[in-house]
Amino acid sequence: MAARFRVLVTDRAWPDTSVEQQILAKIDAEVVEPASTSEADLIAAAANVDAIATNWAKVTAAVIRASGKCQIVARFGIGLDNIAVDAATDLQIPVTNCPDYCVSEVSDHALGLLLACNRRIGLYHERSKRGEYNATTSMPIQRLTGQTLGLLGLGKIAQTLVPKARAFGLKIIAHNQSGQDYGTGVRMVTFDELLSSSDYISVHAPLTAKTRHKFDEHAFRRMRPSAYLINTSRGGLIDHDALWAALHQNLLAGAALDVFDPEPPDLSQPLFQDERVIVTPHAAFVSEQAIHQLRVEAMQNIVEVLSGRRPNNVVNPQIYSDR
Repeated sequence: MAARFRVLVTDRAWPDTSVEQQILAKIDAEVVEPASTSEADLIAAAANVDAIATNWAKVTAAVIRASGKCQIVARFGIGLDNIAVDAATDLQIPVTNCPDYCVSEVSDHALGLLLACNRRIGLYHERSKRGEYNATTSMPIQRLTGQTLGLLGLGKIAQTLVPKARAFGLKIIAHNQSGQDYGTGVRMVTFDELLSSSDYISVHAPLTAKTRHKFDEHAFRRMRPSAYLINTSRGGLIDHDALWAALHQNLLAGAALDVFDPEPPDLSQPLFQDERVIVTPHAAFVSEQAIHQLRVEAMQNIVEVLSGRRPNNVVNPQIYSDR
């Protein structure tokens, strides 16, 4: 007998859909998976589904419309740049995310990358593995206490990073669109001052049309030659060609990147081969607890909608005021 509901899981960063199936079974819903994450395959798989859950695959307007009866698009994650939210809103379909699931993990990862930059851990590791046992580097290492961490964005992850960074004696400044410090006591500055005053810049901003390539040639020329750029947010916030050019001209000391555009990146490119650049494979969110929380929350939002209730964390709440 056919299930009452069909839920398209476009992609996942875990080996199976056992958690999803267990939760959806409560409302007699089955999981549907596409042949690939190409738009054509997603459109084909979306036909006649009641809900869409997506990790990183691009859920375009065409994918959303292909269902004909989709009631919710649920993001396995925080950012929404892979979902056509405007199209869903036009169709009165709620879009949800999971804004709290990896706050601790990503803030830890950002701090870990900062420490690795400060102590030259990546550089020492690469050279030592090649047989070069030498503590001397071309750029002197500065004591971390008293240096300045600049935060682009001051959402939940950046707010969680603040006390962790302060524990290491870092001064902290931040720039965001609102200018609010959200009770952190962080000194809010202009973007220009963030660039010119920071020894480390950690990026925690959403990717939008306005923030794409926020770090471009002009931005890198405003940074300190001794500064490091750390990105655990979205790859598109950085113009990677401009970053490579800036490193080539010694306009900054290095970078630590967990996110890229596109993903996965071409790791053979000179930028990613440079020993001044630390690369991790979009892993900042990863922990057993965070991934389980993510899967459960996304499925619970779907269960709520298919059961006729309003879900948590709706990013386009205006659809409810229009009803």
